[in-house]
Amino acid sequence: MQLDLSADVVTLTRQLVDTFSVSHHEQEIADAVEEALRTLPHLTVTRRGHTVVARTDLGRAERVVVAGHLDTVPLNDNLPSRLEDGVLHGLGTCDMKGGDAVMLKLAADLAEPNRDLTFIFYEAEEVDSVHNGLRKLTESDPDLLEADFAILMEPSNAAIEAGCQGTMRVDVRTTGERAHSARSWKGVNAIHRAAPVLARLNDYVAREPEIDGLTYHEGLNATGIRGGVAGNVVPDECVVEVNFRFAPDRSEADAEAYVRAFFDGFEVTVTDMAAGALPGLDRPAAKAFVDAVGGEPAPKFGWTDVAQFTKLGVPAVNFGPGDPMFAHKQDEHVPVEHVERCERILKEWLS
Repeated sequence: MQLDLSADVVTLTRQLVDTFSVSHHEQEIADAVEEALRTLPHLTVTRRGHTVVARTDLGRAERVVVAGHLDTVPLNDNLPSRLEDGVLHGLGTCDMKGGDAVMLKLAADLAEPNRDLTFIFYEAEEVDSVHNGLRKLTESDPDLLEADFAILMEPSNAAIEAGCQGTMRVDVRTTGERAHSARSWKGVNAIHRAAPVLARLNDYVAREPEIDGLTYHEGLNATGIRGGVAGNVVPDECVVEVNFRFAPDRSEADAEAYVRAFFDGFEVTVTDMAAGALPGLDRPAAKAFVDAVGGEPAPKFGWTDVAQFTKLGVPAVNFGPGDPMFAHKQDEHVPVEHVERCERILKEWLS
């Protein structure tokens, strides 16, 4: 497959969408992106696995990273793409090949940008983080991610969603003693002992910190419960699965300390955690970008790969075409206007 960088951004989006690239099968699309970028003399291109990085080196006062993943979730009878009434339908249109197409057009058309640019097209975002191409790059080549500001082209309705909240999953465990349910007083019911855990969660009051003028809203919720041995046995163990979504002004250590204190007296095991990302809207490049986009930035309540940049001290925002509510759905689609708007705004800002 050969990409035509002279085509309009919607046509280029269709070319990307119609290239199969379910996670772990990104070679064809990565080859095409690399081949297209290597034709541009103003860019230095580096490849790591199926992740492609292209950079300008013009000695500008600021550097901006623009990043997007190449992979999609599995096919759901939603290829090839189709264009109907100003809306492009198909797997990956929203998440996030519309954003990738914008990046390619910027890379091709901006030979003399007003800021140095780094474009990162990375693999394996839709699967376990151990495979994530951007995460791998932070470990193998952190110098390639050095910047004053980063834009992740995740779908955000062509508006700015700044930073992201962190996420942590824990198991809160209660124990008891097994007994026959006909003689339940001979045992201790671990499920019953979980009642105070649920009561604490029910009484939880969410913290809503303001960061860079944005109000984040934390959340602490039971997302599952497991326990029980058989229909005639008093259970000796119960586990309440809890998810904590924490504002980006908390570190992972702070978040863990908070949850352990909240469930004081119970056994708590952390099963998964990812730090959030500060919006950094006070940085000069971020302020200029907010002015260019217009409107009011919103906080990102979910977790995205902007957090990878925060680990490196680079403020980052989400800004991409498409409604994230349609990501991963069979009727995934992106309005043409969103793709064109993102291209126009970024070109104007970087020209």
